[in-house]
Amino acid sequence: MVRKLFNKLFNIRDKTSISQPKSFRQDSSMQDKLVNASPKPLAQAVTEEVLISDSVDLAALFYSLLFPTRSNDTGGVANNLERAVIGDVEHALMSPQDIADKVLKLPTRMAELNKRLSDDSVEIKQLIQLIQQDPVLSVDLLKLCNSPAFRRGDNEVASLQQAFVQLGREQLKRYVTTCLVREMIAIKPIYYRRFGVQIWRHSLQVAFLSTRISTELSVEEQETAFMLGLIHDVGKIAIFKMLLDAFQLADPGEMPNSWLFRQVMTTKSLTLSALLARCWLLPSSLESSLIQLANTSTKPTEVLASVIWRANLISECSMLYQAKKLDEACLARLLIDADLSRDEFEVLHEQLKEI
Repeated sequence: MVRKLFNKLFNIRDKTSISQPKSFRQDSSMQDKLVNASPKPLAQAVTEEVLISDSVDLAALFYSLLFPTRSNDTGGVANNLERAVIGDVEHALMSPQDIADKVLKLPTRMAELNKRLSDDSVEIKQLIQLIQQDPVLSVDLLKLCNSPAFRRGDNEVASLQQAFVQLGREQLKRYVTTCLVREMIAIKPIYYRRFGVQIWRHSLQVAFLSTRISTELSVEEQETAFMLGLIHDVGKIAIFKMLLDAFQLADPGEMPNSWLFRQVMTTKSLTLSALLARCWLLPSSLESSLIQLANTSTKPTEVLASVIWRANLISECSMLYQAKKLDEACLARLLIDADLSRDEFEVLHEQLKEI
């Protein structure tokens, strides 16, 4: 009886396949309906060739970077691993505070550091001493300052003092926030290389792009856009951690391989990101933008949400194109959505490959 109720709740049916997941550009329900949404089945199964050549659903394609599409894609039939994760996600949506407290805790010192870095009355010497209290943060900060995508000069940044001089407070605040958010993906190296690196790389790319394509925004708005880019996919990170727990109990070699799983993860992760922002007591502007992104019915109209929507699309195009999962025709259609010429894309793509 319990199994029948579970199957009915998630529309799990034998020999059933579903349509491609809905991305930021396609129709869907509002955020309050996403929690209880169920994908509707279609009679014809989706093949790998359609996924790569004809699909415009980048949200689902992003999951295919983590879990490559196989010839035995089970469509709307969830395996035991997928059922376990779907159940965990539903619980997370009902009790997001548990996830914010136990699974994906926001670094407590982030608020203090951001406040001090934003206060011009605080001397640089004091800020350096504050950052130096965390040796790991200090090392990660210097690594980021010297990375190809974020380096701002020809000379290597060898100290925090040099970083302040070369970058300034506002830029350094972005880098500090980046390093602290990165700490949330604290998992075993083997799993990070296999899954986590892709999620983090995408988040970092969206943050990077948000400041490249939003030059019309004020400095304060660009700071908010950068932070929004970093955290817009925290729902995916939380689900990823749930998946790692599920792996411990799964049959050897069992992996997500159904469109049902991708459908649920695509919609639910966006909603979970918005709920986590609320639990973390982040500024209301961040939560408002995340709620708009969680509503997949239309392209967002709010300025910051629109910037992240576009940055997300460009990043996914770049990652998927680099992984040879998009053909030229599909990429051309997606660049129209992104309001980006092919030449403009190539410039950004080369920069994103460094991240």
